[in-house]
Amino acid sequence: MKKGRVLYLDSISLASAAQVLRNSAYLIALTGAGISKESNVPTFRGPDGLWNNYDVMELATPDAFRRNPGLVWEWYSWRQDLIGACAPNPAHYALAKWEQSGLLKQLITQNVDGLHRRAGSIHIHEVHGNIWALSRASAVPAAVR
Repeated sequence: MKKGRVLYLDSISLASAAQVLRNSAYLIALTGAGISKESNVPTFRGPDGLWNNYDVMELATPDAFRRNPGLVWEWYSWRQDLIGACAPNPAHYALAKWEQSGLLKQLITQNVDGLHRRAGSIHIHEVHGNIWALSRASAVPAAVR
């Protein structure tokens, strides 16, 4: 089996990157906040990051939910309203097209916004879950709770 390559776009030309992609037998994409920022999804870090104005420990942890479930529900509802007004951008659609063509085998994302799915991607691993899906606390591993 041929050893895989990690492609860093800042170190090669676009033409070289396109050639590597065309010759790939198994392509996996990893995305984070940058791809959805272009769709106006608020990010958590950086100059305009949400955590500059809000305390993660008060809004986005199991302990926060136990202390003040109303506040946590309000926070997630507000974020759902923001994200619901956003649409996938050309990068989301490009990844979906690559998947549909058979080039992209798996998409791994840190984003919870669901924009990859809305763009048409199917084989998605959402590392941090999905803001549109609820789960029971008992379904969360004890080490996380």
